[in-house]
Amino acid sequence: MRNAACALLFLLAGTAAARADDAAQCQANDGTYLTGTVTQAPYFKPGHPFNGVELSHTHLTLQADQDGQAYDVAIDNVFAAGYDAAGESVPAPLTAIAAGARLELCGKLYATGGPGIDWVHTNCGDTPTPEKPDGWVKIIGADGIAGPNLEDAREYCSLWP
Repeated sequence: MRNAACALLFLLAGTAAARADDAAQCQANDGTYLTGTVTQAPYFKPGHPFNGVELSHTHLTLQADQDGQAYDVAIDNVFAAGYDAAGESVPAPLTAIAAGARLELCGKLYATGGPGIDWVHTNCGDTPTPEKPDGWVKIIGADGIAGPNLEDAREYCSLWP
């Protein structure tokens, strides 16, 4: 029993350290760091054409751990690896997110229409700024560890020279 308790404490300490590292990395990327629970599942929102590519979004609602507020999360579909320029649905890998999922976000806060966060994607190697941070969307696993960035595809980075 004592060994199990020690192992659990070690795991929790490691998880807290990983989150602290991600929070520090987000700050270094000029972003705002949020973790929380998805309360409204992802849904597709049509966009507008830009250089021949539709800039659609996936939206969801996140109840943040930091302040308990519900944030609208606006996710740019072009940075998801499964993005289909002609598609009218939430792209893979964002389809792996469901209500009740835990997420880790790095992005830019906005207040128009209530609290929200966007720019939760790669900035394609540009120097991060508060207006254009180098952000991410990560699913936090049952073990408390955040997975890979779901918004790190660079196929369409050339749209913004």
